[in-house]
Amino acid sequence: MGHKRLRFLGVVAAAMVFALACGGTTGGGTPTKTYKIGLVTDVGGLNDKSFNHLADVGLEKAKTDFKIQGDVKESKSGDEYVPNLTDFATKGYDLVIGVGFLMQEAVGTVSGQFPNVHFAIIDGAGTDAKGNDLKHSNVVSLFFKEQDAGAMVGVIAGWMEKNGKAKKNKHVIGAVGGVSIPPVNHYIAGYKWAAKMEDSSIDVKVGYSNNFTDPAKCKGVAQSQINAGADILFQVAGGCGLGVLQAAGQASVYSIGVDADQKDADPSVIASALKKVDVATYTAIKNIVNNQFTSGALTFSIANEGAGYAVDNLDLPAELKAELDKIQGQIKAGTLIPPADIP
Repeated sequence: MGHKRLRFLGVVAAAMVFALACGGTTGGGTPTKTYKIGLVTDVGGLNDKSFNHLADVGLEKAKTDFKIQGDVKESKSGDEYVPNLTDFATKGYDLVIGVGFLMQEAVGTVSGQFPNVHFAIIDGAGTDAKGNDLKHSNVVSLFFKEQDAGAMVGVIAGWMEKNGKAKKNKHVIGAVGGVSIPPVNHYIAGYKWAAKMEDSSIDVKVGYSNNFTDPAKCKGVAQSQINAGADILFQVAGGCGLGVLQAAGQASVYSIGVDADQKDADPSVIASALKKVDVATYTAIKNIVNNQFTSGALTFSIANEGAGYAVDNLDLPAELKAELDKIQGQIKAGTLIPPADIP
């Protein structure tokens, strides 16, 4: 074997070592490592039929598409956020995802302790105890313009009240939030704004359960709004909000689901405001697998199909469909901008 042949083999071997070190692929296109992704839910848990559930849907799709290892820890209380995040980080996971605004401080703490581990957080940033973004270079925030989705279901509620298609037609609707935090209030802001745009005489009742897990707490708030004349109720409270949908059904009025399509949660659900947490989760994982992680923020909205709405147990009038298409087109084009703060 000549010297040229030996030198050539040496170059090939070095290139292969470099590719392996960089987490590249072998000749067949198969990843040379199995990426490990850890998902930590907030107290809502995987069965919230809402955004924790959707995060898991995104993880499962990534497991299928990228052959990653994906593991989930459900947090039963806020005290478990730091230990659950730390467990994945200690084991050297490639990406650790915290689900929800309530995990901001925990992600800020743990990401600072493990600068070589990548973190993503849905609906927030990694913050200090005062809520200041620590801007750690290993954290990406996955934000949403919930007001876009809230506006679309607000159009439905306002149009139905104005045109006599609601149950009581008293021009009163409601929104039941969980805790008064930005993602919840963005939804309600868009909803109230669009409902008033459709029906200037409408009265929008807004209440909070101060809870994301107990349906009974949301049911009580919903019943008080129904007693005040509300006949379309928007739940923005995760698992707790299932009580809103049930209260509406029992009172024979309409309800609107949140985050995921909740048409199967109760027959009263005429629409759902969609927040595509599955898309955001999948995107964050894809960026890790493709070695394209960047810190800072990614924002999902109607413009990039990260938010929207579904029509559920409702025979949609053609006039309302035309109005929804018009408003969605204007939001997508940026000529109509729903507010992030409750008007």
